Amino acid sequence: MRPMTGTVDFMATVPTQPDWNARGHQVLAQVESPAASDRVAGDAIAWSLCAAIARSHGRSFFLASHCLPPARRRAIHATYAYCRIADDIADLSADATSAALALDVWGRQLAAPTHPIAVAFAAARAQYGVPVAPARDLITGVRMDLGLCRFATWDELRRYCYHVAGTVGLMVAPILGCQDEAALPHAVDLGIAMQLTNILRDVGEDARRRRLYLPLDELAAFGCDPEAVLCGRPNGRFRELLAFQVDRARDLYVQARRGIPALSSAGRLTTLVASEFYATILTAIEERDYDVFAARAYVPNGRKLAALPSVASAFVRITWPWA
Repeated sequence: MRPMTGTVDFMATVPTQPDWNARGHQVLAQVESPAASDRVAGDAIAWSLCAAIARSHGRSFFLASHCLPPARRRAIHATYAYCRIADDIADLSADATSAALALDVWGRQLAAPTHPIAVAFAAARAQYGVPVAPARDLITGVRMDLGLCRFATWDELRRYCYHVAGTVGLMVAPILGCQDEAALPHAVDLGIAMQLTNILRDVGEDARRRRLYLPLDELAAFGCDPEAVLCGRPNGRFRELLAFQVDRARDLYVQARRGIPALSSAGRLTTLVASEFYATILTAIEERDYDVFAARAYVPNGRKLAALPSVASAFVRITWPWA
C-alpha cells in the first residue's frame, strides 16, 4: 500500500478545500467525534465535494453523469464519492491494520452519517430508494484488498468484482430510473465488466504493489508464472491470456446492455456513455499489444467523444426498437 503522510484534519478542510485530497483519510476516525457531528449538522449537504471527487478520480464516470438531470447527477456523485473513499482507505492507508479500522469507521457511517460525504450519500439513498445492503457488501469487498490478492478461479475473481463494483451497479440503478428488479443482474454485469477492465488496465501497477488479480488457474492454463507477472516479466502466452480476458469483459458489457431498457431515458443515455467510454480502455490495451507494464492504457477525452455517435445509435435502437 502507498503510505499516507501529513496530519490534515479532513473535516476542517471541507469548507475551504474544494479539491479532493485523499490524505485526509488518515484521520477519518475524527468524523465520529461530537464536534464533527455538530459541524456537519449545521452545514448544507456537500454535493460540490462529491462532484469534486468524481471529477478528480472518475473522469469517464463524471462525463457520463452530465447526461442526467441535476438532482440525479448529484446523487450519482455522492454514491461514487462514498465508494471512492472506501477504495482509497484500502489503497492509501499506511498498513492493513489502520485500513481495517478506518473501514470499520466508514462502514458505520452508513447507519449514522456525520461525514459530509456519508451525509450526502444518505440523502441520495433516501431520495431514490437506494438499498444499503450493496454498500455494506462493497465494504466487505474492499477488505479483500487488505490481504494477499490472489484468486484461484474466475468464479472467485467474479465474486470479488461483484463486491467492489457489481454493488455499485445495484446502488446506481434506482438513481438511473430502474423500476424492474429483473434488470438488476445486468447492473451487476456492468459493474463486473468495468472492474475487470480496471484489472486489465492496472496489471502492471498492481504487480508493483504485489497484487495479482488474474485467476491463477487461467494463468497456469496459458503457461504464465504468477511470480514472473509480479516481477513485470510475464512468460508463457501472456498476451493470449489478456486477449482472453478482454473478450470476457466485452461479453459482460454485452450482457449488461440487456438491462438498459429498464432505465429512464436519461439513465439509458448515461449508462451507454459510461460503458462505451470504459470499454474503449479495452481497445487501448489491444492497441498497445497487451503491454500493460510500460504504461497504463489511457483514453483521451477526444477519443471518448468520438464514440458518442455510436452511443447515440445504440440509444435510438434501445429506446425505439421498432424505428
